[in-house]
Amino acid sequence: QVQLVESGGGLVQAGGSLRLSCAASGRTFSSYAMGWFRQAPGKGREFVAAISRSDGSTVYADSIKGRFTISRDNTKNTVYLQMNSLKPEDTAVYYCAARTSAIVVLIPVAYNYWGQGTQVTVSS
Repeated sequence: QVQLVESGGGLVQAGGSLRLSCAASGRTFSSYAMGWFRQAPGKGREFVAAISRSDGSTVYADSIKGRFTISRDNTKNTVYLQMNSLKPEDTAVYYCAARTSAIVVLIPVAYNYWGQGTQVTVSS
């Protein structure tokens, strides 16, 4: 089992940047594929980005491609989401999630563990 704690959210102006971190407990972090999702008020949980557990391959949602970068540091049990050129429509609660598989997938139900989320608000 793994526990996930997100940090780094906040209020930023459009065009600004934030870096989210997700710290995982346990000694098997490197065995999980990791993902970032977001949920805006009144909307469903949306896939943002994911990274594999081994070779570091990544997948991004079209809406954030070229602006966000997911990365992981297995020595620190942490996954990151660097968000640049933020837009008001990026406003949401951002969640990290862990999947006990090598395969990266885009659907929330495929992930076994979730963090509590961190709020990102982008003002226009």
